[in-house]
Order: sequence, then structure tokens, then C-alpha cells
Amino acid sequence: MKFKLPTALLFFTILFGNAQEQPKEKVKDSIQALDEVILVSDVIFGSKFVAKNRTGSAYYISPQELKKFSYTDINRVLRAVPGVTFYEEDGFGLRPNISLRGTSPKRSAKISLMEDGVLIAPAPYSSPSAYYFPSVARMQAVEILKGSSQVQYGPFTTGGAINMVSTQIPDSFSGQVRASYGSFNTSQLHARFGDSKETIGYMVEYLNYNSDGFKNLPDNSNTGFDINEVVAKFRVNSKADAKLQQSLETKFQYYDEVSNETYLGLTENDFSNSPYSRYASSQEDQMTAEHIQLMLTHQLNFSKRLRVTTKGYYNKFKRNWYKLDDVIFNGDKQKIATVVANPNDFASHMDIIRGTVNSENDALLLKANNRVYISKGLQTKFDYHWYGENTFHDLEIGARYHYDEEDRFQWEDGYNIIDGNMTLTSLGERGAQGNRISSATAFAAYAMYKLKYNKLTVTPGLRYENIILERENFGSDNPTRSSNDVSIRENSVDILIPGVGFNYAFRNDLSVFGGVHKGFSPPTNEPGQKAEESINYELGSRFAIGKLTGEIVGFYNDYSNLLGSDLAATGGTGSLDQFNAGEVAVSGIELLLNYDLLSKNEKFSLPLTFGYTFTNTEFLNSFGSDDDLWGTVTEGDELPYIPKHQFNAMISLEHSNFELNLSTRYNGEFRTMAGSGDIASDELVPSNFIVDFSGKYHFSKNLSLTAGIINLLDETYAVSRVPAGLRPGHPFGANAGLEFRF
Repeated sequence: MKFKLPTALLFFTILFGNAQEQPKEKVKDSIQALDEVILVSDVIFGSKFVAKNRTGSAYYISPQELKKFSYTDINRVLRAVPGVTFYEEDGFGLRPNISLRGTSPKRSAKISLMEDGVLIAPAPYSSPSAYYFPSVARMQAVEILKGSSQVQYGPFTTGGAINMVSTQIPDSFSGQVRASYGSFNTSQLHARFGDSKETIGYMVEYLNYNSDGFKNLPDNSNTGFDINEVVAKFRVNSKADAKLQQSLETKFQYYDEVSNETYLGLTENDFSNSPYSRYASSQEDQMTAEHIQLMLTHQLNFSKRLRVTTKGYYNKFKRNWYKLDDVIFNGDKQKIATVVANPNDFASHMDIIRGTVNSENDALLLKANNRVYISKGLQTKFDYHWYGENTFHDLEIGARYHYDEEDRFQWEDGYNIIDGNMTLTSLGERGAQGNRISSATAFAAYAMYKLKYNKLTVTPGLRYENIILERENFGSDNPTRSSNDVSIRENSVDILIPGVGFNYAFRNDLSVFGGVHKGFSPPTNEPGQKAEESINYELGSRFAIGKLTGEIVGFYNDYSNLLGSDLAATGGTGSLDQFNAGEVAVSGIELLLNYDLLSKNEKFSLPLTFGYTFTNTEFLNSFGSDDDLWGTVTEGDELPYIPKHQFNAMISLEHSNFELNLSTRYNGEFRTMAGSGDIASDELVPSNFIVDFSGKYHFSKNLSLTAGIINLLDETYAVSRVPAGLRPGHPFGANAGLEFRF
């Protein structure tokens, strides 16, 4: 493992903690009103107050908001946030496809995903596609950061960063047990407890989430999943009267999953006739996965003004998605995406996929997408703040040394299908469908300076990334990896990423903010492959008019070099090779409004939230994609997978004894291939309007009855055409449960 930096720099191989402390000394009101309070080191901002005073666009989904619906689907959690777009895949949010401000949503690979301030994608630099995603059901808060401040949270700095804050160690003995059961035998059991004493604290948590699935196979076998998670935290800390305050916290997290999920969707006609059906040839498709995280966090408070937080982390994720990949008829081998998209041209192949004919041996080839990911590193953040005559200053300096890898060892087995039942007919050579290790070694550092002068806040920042990407290919006929004939390739990037933001508060109820920063996304290990780069601008205002509060933001992302990725999840070959998509402009408007319709009522409240996102995308040059993932692009074409319009609205009736919540979302149509004008029917995912409901009744301060409905109007809608054919969203589903707190 090579690292081309001076030894002196390695001493600082340490990423950011994210704690800022509110000074306790007396200062002028104009400065104190602008000071920020961040409670723990695992967060970006930690509260709605801090989020709305950032110099960049930010959104904080609080514990109270997460509890309203108790969603397990991250897509449904994020749909209330302007600037966030996504397309669904399995209906449960197991493998989300999230975009921030027009970045490619495919497997959420173009945004910085974090849990407790640590990168959480399987291999964030070398293979960032989110085949693992933390369970939002066990999260305490979710933070979304856009704009110039994200130079603190790379490596992806174009669209933004999402940080999921896991359950924190409580201040006193407390806990919760929540259980629910509903449609499709979907159930959830979530239990946690913890305590803190003078110098120690702990928290233990267990989550099980499972379902039989809402799709139907001809043999009536299970199309659902079963997920287990365990999290344990333990902290030791100084006594309250110690001169030097410090703490050391350990975190252990374990996750396992078995999901009977497939890449195989439906043809146009089959989706119209039976949208929740699955073809017989997907009966053996299954994902098995396991994730382990170890984290050690040390926080050292030298004084009220100086804090250093250091984290060491290790993540290991292994998975094998065993699924139908190819179909053979009369020696003609075709990818399932090709067959499903052209059923009339490949009618005999479709008959085999449907299981309506008896096939030859090895007519169905199932690929074992067997991979092991490792991500590990050391990161730190130094935070120092001080006061001047009329100013507040804060300096953050952070660094991270990181290594990650993806180890592919894949094969393809042959099956036949007789009377609708599949039988194994041949075992593939191990490693024949992928036998390589892709890795990345990265050093990142940043400095962010914050100056508050009266009503003005300015935050210039600079990020540095040094990345070495490598690939060792052992070949398709070398399962033991004993041969010396190994193909090695390497690519590297060394880049500075500047940004500056500002916020000016005209008064407490009106401010304007904005910024400009460089967008960056790492290249692959292909020699000569350039990084994705852009210049990003935003300008917005936060305001309050009586009881109405809101935020409106305009943004413009100017890509000089957009990269596309060859993902099987989007109908490609799965090589992960990137290709140049040239110059692209992405612009848009984000609007958020909040109003309490019963603000003067002492017993009831009726908060209403409305969010709207407009996103316009445009290729600024013409090109042809070798892998046909973008199609033939003409200047002026729109990016695929990004809807122009989307809005959400939520209204809640809240009382001390109960609450009722109604959430709606409109997701506009989008195209699946680059193009302009009217969208061709075979490249269209139509718009949809979905309504969810939840309610709670509190028997006492300790016990509550919960209920929820997903897709209240039972809309039948398509969510995507990838990986291979049309896929439905979750149909009407109801659940009920009990929540016990102590």
C-alpha cells in the first residue's frame, strides 16, 4: 500500500469530529445570538437552531420528526427535505438511490454518506455505491448539508452530505421497547436502554425488521427480507471538576440481512396487467449481507474554547447478491435488462424468464455478486473559538487518513426451468466473473474559519484530497490467486477544494445567505481518468412572517467534467468503470414553509409543512456513451433520473394525549435516458402522488399505541425501470404497535 505524502503529514492522519461548544463567558448580545451550540461530536450541526444559522443550506430532521412516522424507509424520511431527489427500487428503502441537487442518484454514490460523522458507504473512495445503508429506524436524527460548508465533509462535495446520528448514550437510566406488525407480515422489534453515571455511560440497542414482501412469485415463495442489528456503546469520562475534561467512547455495530430481492423487473405489458408479480426465473435471487463497525472516539477539552476530537474506525461489509443475470436460448446469450426492454425481439428468451416453457440446462445464468468491503481510518478535528471586541471567531482544522477496498470474487451458476421450477444444472468457476481487488488510500485535510461581525457571518474554507486508487486483477482462471500474472493499474488525484459562504441577518426574522464552492468527486482507478469537478453557487433567504417561517434557495452547479458510472444497478455491465459525460449545468429552486394553524390554541397544535424542489438539468455538449448508459447525448438534453418538480406537504394534529400525522409527496416524471422534449414511453417513469398516515395515542407517559399506513390511497405506480424492467412502489400497507418507554 503506497502513500505519496511526507511522513510529517501522516502524523495528522485524522478526520473531523464535529463538536462545537457554546462559550459560557459573558459577551455582547449581538454576538451571543449568533453563537452555535453542538452537543456531541457525532453530528454536523446537531439542532435546528444551528442548521438554520449555517452559511450554507442545511436541514436537521429531529428526533421528534423521526418519531412521527417511525419510518424504516430512508426515502420516506428524506422526502420532506427540499433539494433531495431519489428513485426507489425495492419499496422498503433497503438500497436507496439518493441525489442532492441533481447529482447522479444511482446507488447514492455521488454524495458523502456518514453515520456519526464517519463515512459509511462500503468503500467510500474505491466503490461508494450504497449496497449497505444504515437502518434509519435506529437513528436519533438525520442531517443534510448542502452548499459551501460541505468542504468539511468530503470526498464528494458537489451535492452535499448526509449524516445519520445513531442513538446516543442517555444522561440517566432510560430505554424503549417498540413493536409493530402489519401488512405482508411486516414486523419490527426495536429495543434499547442505557444509563450514565458520573464517569461512565452505556447504551445497548437491538433492531429486527422483516417482511414477507409485497411481490408475488408463481410458487408463492417469500419475496421479503429479514434484518437484524445490534449496537452497543460504552463511554468513560472525566469527573465534572477535573481540570482537563476528556472522554473515550467505543461503539460496536453488527448488521445482518437476508433479502429475497432481484434485479429483474417487468415488461411494460406485464407491469400494466400485474404490477406486483415477479417472474418465475427470479425465485432463487437472494441477497445475504453482514456489516460490522468498530469505532473509538476520544474527545479532549483543553478549555472552554479549545476542543480536539479524534475517531478511529473500521467497517467491514460482505455480501453476496445471487441473482439472475443472463438468459440463453439456442446459444444466444442476452442480459436480462436487454430482454425485458425488448420482449418482442427476444420472445423465446422472455418465455424462459417467465417460466412458461421448459428450458435447456444452463438456460438461466445466476451470478454470485460476491464481494467484501473494508473501510478504515483515523480522523480528527481541532476546534478553537475566541472573541474580539465585536466579533466571534471559530477555527476548525481537520484531517483524515483513510483506506478502503472492494474485493470481488464472483461466479455464475447455470439453471434450467421446468414446469416453473428452477434446478441447478452447473456450478460456475469461482472467480470467473470477477476476481480483483480495487482499493484507495486517501489523505484529506480541511480548514474552516468562521467570522461573525455584528449581523454578518463569513466562512471561508479549504479542503485538500490526495487519493491513490489501485486495482489488482487476478484473472478469471485464477481462483486461488496464486499466479504471478496479475494485472495492476493505478490512478491518482491531488486537489484543493475551496469554498466560501456568508450569512447576513437583517433582523431575527430575516436573513440572506449564500456561497460558492468547488464540487469534486473522485475518479476510478483507470489510468488517466479525471475527477468530476464543478463550480457550485447558491443564494437564499430564511424568513419569518408572523407565524409563517420559511426558506428559499436558488442553486447553480456548473460541471466542467461530469462522470457516469457503469453500474449493473442501472442496466450496465457492473464494471464500475466511469466515463466522461462532459459539461453539464444543474440549477434549481428549493422552498420550505412552516406554519402552525392553531398557534393560539393552548391544547392543540396543527403544524403544516410544505416543501418544493425545482431542478433543471442540461448537457452543454454532445457525445456518445460507449456503454449506452446515457445513450447518444445531444447538447441541450436533460440528465436522466432527475425529476423537474417535486413537492411534499405534511400536517399534524398534536395534543398531549395523541397525535395524527398526514404526509403527502408528489414526485414528478423523469426520463431514464438523456433526452429533451416529450419523454418516450419506454424511457418514462411517470409522476406519482403518495399519501402516508400515522397516529399515536398515549395511554400514559410510558405507554403509547402506534399505527401507520403507507400509500393510504393505494396508488399503483412505477418507481424505476432499472436495474432490468419496471418496478412498483409499495402498495397500501397498514401496521399497528405498542411503544413502551422507561
